[in-house]
Amino acid sequence: MDAVPGENFVAQSIAQALIEGFNKHYRIFRETSRRAKEGFEAAEWQAQLAAVRDRVQFYDDRVDETVKRLHEEFDADSLDDSTWQQVKLYYIGMLIRHKQPELAETFFNSVCCKILHRTYFNNDYLFARPAVSTEYIESYPPVYSSYYPRDEGLRATVRRIIEDFDWQRPFEDLDRDIDLIMRTAYKHLGEWPDMEVNCQIQVLYSAFYRNKTAYIIGKVVNGYQEYPFALAVRHNDAGRLEIDTILLDPWRISVLFSLSRAYFMVDMEVPSGYVQFLRSIMPNKHRSELYTMLGLGKQGKTMFFRDLIAHLRHSNDQFVIAPGIRGMVMLVFTLPSYPYVFKIIKDVFGASKNMDRATVKRKYLMVKQVDRVGRMADTLEFSYAALPLSRFHPELLEELRALAPSSFEIEGDSVIIKHLYIERRMTPLNIYLERSNDEQVDQAVREYGNAIRELATANIFPGDMLWKNFGVTRYGRVVFYDYDEIEYMTDMNFRHIPPAPFPEMEMSSEPWYSASHMDVFPEEFATFLLGAPRVRKAFLKHHRDLLDARFWQKAQASIRSGYVEDFFPYPEELRFCHMIATRVETEDQAA
Repeated sequence: MDAVPGENFVAQSIAQALIEGFNKHYRIFRETSRRAKEGFEAAEWQAQLAAVRDRVQFYDDRVDETVKRLHEEFDADSLDDSTWQQVKLYYIGMLIRHKQPELAETFFNSVCCKILHRTYFNNDYLFARPAVSTEYIESYPPVYSSYYPRDEGLRATVRRIIEDFDWQRPFEDLDRDIDLIMRTAYKHLGEWPDMEVNCQIQVLYSAFYRNKTAYIIGKVVNGYQEYPFALAVRHNDAGRLEIDTILLDPWRISVLFSLSRAYFMVDMEVPSGYVQFLRSIMPNKHRSELYTMLGLGKQGKTMFFRDLIAHLRHSNDQFVIAPGIRGMVMLVFTLPSYPYVFKIIKDVFGASKNMDRATVKRKYLMVKQVDRVGRMADTLEFSYAALPLSRFHPELLEELRALAPSSFEIEGDSVIIKHLYIERRMTPLNIYLERSNDEQVDQAVREYGNAIRELATANIFPGDMLWKNFGVTRYGRVVFYDYDEIEYMTDMNFRHIPPAPFPEMEMSSEPWYSASHMDVFPEEFATFLLGAPRVRKAFLKHHRDLLDARFWQKAQASIRSGYVEDFFPYPEELRFCHMIATRVETEDQAA
């Protein structure tokens, strides 16, 4: 009988160590996110980028710390099943009044998965589904603030909303900016609707910081109608603040949260409240994507995998090899009824790929740490993912056995994939170009070149620039998604091809000039990119300068000077500076 109290004490102590590990993680996470406001006001753009990059590693660091503590203090490997069940029960009790219970459950899973053998990965030991509700968690400060324009008028309310964010850097002309907000909203609505008795403007308490912009996100509630909005606040050339635009279409606001962009920095006591609010204005955006874009990638992964397993229960199609040209590094498969692709590193790469598995993993991690500027697809990375064997097409299983036998194993009725990347499915650009008319080809090639330009200014060189490594999103945007050869722009050496010593050498199949691994000759791009006449015509029309080393050298010089480029997740024509310029031009003409 004396053993039970002792076991309970050990289980309770382990649960306490786990919750302390998570609380430390989220405290550091919030402190970093909170400092984003100071960085924005101080225009410390390089520091902002560094904070986003460094934050990616915080979670794994705290998990490793906690695993080490459990091994040192409790000899975690020797604990029996009964103790782990008790640990989970005590842990649940600690989450009843917790502000981030869903994140703490995921942290528990992450730690235990590093200690327990995967045969124990079930709901008796881990949180296979949520145990604590995230509904109606109280927050201080509140998740959102409510403003009532019936009391003080719409214009005065808009001013108070902006001023309540308490940025110390002054606005250049806030009255002018409010005029532009009002004019844009009126044009969008067609007319001002009558204010109902419940008319209010709900605004998320913390601003969303990314790149060089702060976003105010909220919605107007009027009767049974809701009108979402996002205000973009930026520094102007004089170093003062100004409203850059207001976004009023839900799909445009959704684009702000695209996984092809860098994660936001947001100070949140109750992240589930922010996700719930965001889903009210973007109902088609998955919760997993919202958590990920808020910098909570592990929670995004947890929710994504739960959604995938639920989808598998309610569908019957099979995983198949993804259409398109087969890659030399990755084996790619997909589930036709689910809008994602699954990527496994092959055991043996193509002859032209001089790299190893560790290098590929490092490149994919690099993508999470940089500003993806809307041009690189984010990936979800999983270890030991279990998927139903019955859902794998025989041809795919044969491909796995032939190309990646060390990356998976079959246990009972499951395929256990030891290391897996998951990305949102897009139409490969090469397939899109083959199916398109001349106008669509011109637009897609223009988008392709713009993607390369924007990646270059964000210090990313794609490496392998073949059309098959880019995809077309549902909004017609071209996004890069094959990362095994990406490098930092500043690590590359862009060169002009030197003149041939003898004219006949230009006809040789072998180059007459030497080149190291990091040397790039942009003139060579045309050889492997511009074989199709329609593609060549469009590329030379829009992006001829990408074939010149001077473009790339200039981009390198800008990066090395410390300049951080502006990237806008909305069209240039929506920016208020264009409305101001148009108004000034009209007034000049009238004068």
